[in-house]
Amino acid sequence: MVSIKDIAEACGVSTATVSKALNDRDDVNPATKERVQETAKQLGYLPNAMARALKTKKTYNIGVLMVDKAQSGLKHHYFASILDSFKVVMERNGYDLTFISNQIGNQACSYYEHCQYRRVDGVLAACVDFRTPEIQMLLESDLPVVSIDYLSETGYTVASDNAKGIREAVSYAIRRGHREIAYIYGDASQVTDTRCETFRKVLAEHHCEIRNQFIREGKYLAPEIAYKLTQELLMDCMQRPSCIVYPDDICAIAGIAAITDNHLQAGKDVSVIGYDGNPTLRLLRPNLTTVQQDTDTMGVKAAELMLKLLRKEQITPEERVVYCEGSFLEGETVAQL
Repeated sequence: MVSIKDIAEACGVSTATVSKALNDRDDVNPATKERVQETAKQLGYLPNAMARALKTKKTYNIGVLMVDKAQSGLKHHYFASILDSFKVVMERNGYDLTFISNQIGNQACSYYEHCQYRRVDGVLAACVDFRTPEIQMLLESDLPVVSIDYLSETGYTVASDNAKGIREAVSYAIRRGHREIAYIYGDASQVTDTRCETFRKVLAEHHCEIRNQFIREGKYLAPEIAYKLTQELLMDCMQRPSCIVYPDDICAIAGIAAITDNHLQAGKDVSVIGYDGNPTLRLLRPNLTTVQQDTDTMGVKAAELMLKLLRKEQITPEERVVYCEGSFLEGETVAQL
């Protein structure tokens, strides 16, 4: 492995000069600095992470929490897409990512203890149950934490505009002539609360009857539950809904399967609206009508917010929460009545 001493010998300068040049110090002759940095690059020099951590008190390591109830992890398209764009920006700024859990080897620990063990500089909490005491402990700790889709009075958050997304979806169905609209919602969370509240509000604004039997509790990314609830909506109600809104695209596809199994046609007899804008699922036919969340922008904004926290830049109360608007994708699964 190439050392600072090797670079010093190649350039004919002291190791102290090399150290200053590699750290871009101003008290080094610009020509010497350029020569040292170019030589280091040619020799394949990589700084020692442990030595840098001891000197700067930073590990340039960011913890990532992705522990959802569905146990989907990186298979969850929404969070995986956010993480991907977050990773690109953080790596460009010299940071690595480490996944955080509540276990070190065979020993149980808290998320905060795992963060201390890994000596992370900050944490992206992207897919967790924020209502648990363990997560609250982490949010209230001394670590910089950026959360996804969780709002608190003092925390830092990047959130998808779920109110706008559901409003656009339900308003579109109403414009297409639908009045009997059902909603299968996901697990208990701030996102679910916002979506359910907006769903009821939009129906009320358009003087549509809010039927409690049309509003069913499901789970995110649980197609078997979505299938069962769709069957119930089609068979158990005195009047079946003309349109069903689902918590995510995977559940919407399961709903289409249930509609088909009842000898009905999705997009004609019963309309379907998904959520997320999963590009793979939109290749299916009929083309799914859905709300596409802007995961690329969310990941970038989360990284920018994290970098501000790490650099101890001033962040105003208004800048603590960043909302990212999605797009409504008109497909083929909502009939014109």
